[in-house]
Amino acid sequence: MRHSVFAGALSLTVAGLLINSITGTANASDKPGPASPRVGTVEAVRDATTEVAVHPNVVQAGVHDTFEPHAVQIDKDNSRHVHLGRTHQGLPVLGGDVIVHSAPNGDLRGASLTLKKPLTLSVTPKVGRQHASKVASGMFKGVKAAVRASLVVDAYTDAPSLAWEAVVDGTAPDQSPSHLHVLVNAQTGKAGRTWDTFQHATGTGHGFHVGDVTVNTTDLNGSFQLKDPLRGSGETRDANNTTALDDHPSANFGSAFTDADNVWGTGALNSRDTVAVDAHYGIQATWDYYKNVHGRNGIRNDGVGARSFVHYGVNFGNAGWDDETFSMIYGDGKPGQKPFTGIDVAGHEMSHGVTSATADLNYFGEAGGLNEATSDIFGTLVEFSANNPADTPDYLIGEKIDPRGNGTPLRWMDDPKKDGEGSQTCWTTGTKNLNPHYSSGVGNHFFYMLAVGSGSSQWGSSPTCGGAAAVTGIGNDAAGKIWYRALTSYLTSTSTYADARTATIKAAIDLYGATSTQCTAVEKAWTAAAVGATPTICGTPTPPAGNLLLNPGFESGNAAWTTTTGVITNASDMPAHGGTYKAWLNGYGSAHTDTLSQSVTIPSGRTATLGFWLHVESAETTTSTQYDKLTVRIGNTTLATYSNLNKADGYTKKSFDLSAYAGSTVTLNFTGTEDLSLKTSFVIDDTEVTTS
Repeated sequence: MRHSVFAGALSLTVAGLLINSITGTANASDKPGPASPRVGTVEAVRDATTEVAVHPNVVQAGVHDTFEPHAVQIDKDNSRHVHLGRTHQGLPVLGGDVIVHSAPNGDLRGASLTLKKPLTLSVTPKVGRQHASKVASGMFKGVKAAVRASLVVDAYTDAPSLAWEAVVDGTAPDQSPSHLHVLVNAQTGKAGRTWDTFQHATGTGHGFHVGDVTVNTTDLNGSFQLKDPLRGSGETRDANNTTALDDHPSANFGSAFTDADNVWGTGALNSRDTVAVDAHYGIQATWDYYKNVHGRNGIRNDGVGARSFVHYGVNFGNAGWDDETFSMIYGDGKPGQKPFTGIDVAGHEMSHGVTSATADLNYFGEAGGLNEATSDIFGTLVEFSANNPADTPDYLIGEKIDPRGNGTPLRWMDDPKKDGEGSQTCWTTGTKNLNPHYSSGVGNHFFYMLAVGSGSSQWGSSPTCGGAAAVTGIGNDAAGKIWYRALTSYLTSTSTYADARTATIKAAIDLYGATSTQCTAVEKAWTAAAVGATPTICGTPTPPAGNLLLNPGFESGNAAWTTTTGVITNASDMPAHGGTYKAWLNGYGSAHTDTLSQSVTIPSGRTATLGFWLHVESAETTTSTQYDKLTVRIGNTTLATYSNLNKADGYTKKSFDLSAYAGSTVTLNFTGTEDLSLKTSFVIDDTEVTTS
């Protein structure tokens, strides 16, 4: 089941392309001025859908495609990343989702998607719903409850086709809930890809106790309930050793934990409350990690807490997240073993919900490995964030549940193949064919090296693949922020490990700059995990196609430019024209001179043009006197002078002919001067020298 935070759709049709957006009123300003308000979800979706309508080729859209908002990420500088689901002739397109990336002013920057070309196919099936349901039912193992089927476009491959998506709901042989999805070709009747949207950890786990902790409860006027009013009313309930979950998120499955004195559990397993404390603490730790580190308000970012069910099934040796009921389940383990209520287990499983609400990574192929790796990564980071004295943080997954009965964990992030069960440490062409719990090893290995580094450390010993160079870690904070940024802004449902490499590099550049140690570490860590086929992006920037200037938008910090201190900045109180960084000259309100320069070689026999965007903001009130000035020079020639008299809202484009300098190397120079009082800021962004 896909969950959406949007309601109340309206339709926008441009050139035959139908875009569904959301209702509301938004600021229609073309460019964000110095006091631009925070962009809201409504405006972000409106601008993204408008750009898609105007530029359908960017998202491989045909005239019969419709787009619905799925999730929205808005950066501090008002850049937007709007995740849109696609329908074709009214049918959902599996694998057709797209993320539209827009500048702070709403202009299109690009899109992330896997669809290779616009869809052109018949939506009239030759095989009926009943046949598809029968095929799917025959593939289900366990106790079947219900079967449903609907027409979709299967775009998970390079040759999209019409298919029935049949879903069999029931209980799997291991007692876990099951929602088996089967794609049945609507023309041939043959079964295709299958997956189960109930996602769980493998193994025969045993769980652990979190010790003496504080849990938040709800006062019921005389008794207390394990429901956290500070975290979206996330509740822990007793499944009473049953296995059926109703298919509605608000269903009253199980029974509430209540207590008269607000003291829960005894630390012993003969008290049913004991494992409920563990699970409830897991809700708190996971919620707090996402809130405090990433600013995320709950699993779906909508402020709603999930439900957790302990004592699920009889001797159930597992734990899991069920996105269709927005619920966590924890088994008590097999006879003589302990329950599955661990901190990293809780963080792992609820992170499946975060993935579903953002990138919506499939649970098969390399996307399935990325899905599981994401949960291992954030489960580990939740454990570090909680820093519980009863569970020393580490890079082991499920170490407290002792799945093999010999004190070893479920998975090792430093070297995943240590499990001896098929987890991959290094990527291969066969990675896509593995169970997601084993293909996740590539992502886990990458993250461990990114955070800790390769080689030996207090946490383990991490090898590099294929003789790759050693990796120096950048720490959990930066590594976690890069992965979260990639997950929420760049990864789509069918992303591969190669796509994840590109996405995390983009995320590192967004957060830390192209010349940062963080960006370089991302590249090295992927190469050390054998995901390194793409060219190097980090490091000294190269000119964009057609632009002779290096680092023209300043997104790589001071790289390639010579400046006075503090000119190139990502300060949030002065919006950039594009991206996060800009060159901000003056604005001190005292006598000051700032400079910004770069040498550029203009080929002979070519016409050349200098362009840049300029914003002038001033506290000066005069309409006649130039107190503060910006001088633009090429070599020794002054091209223009601007002053406090040019102050205006937003940016304006400036252009100059540089053809006279063809065949020579000259220095482009911006010099800002400010007098004794009343500040004036000269802000420059998105510079270019182009030739023809």
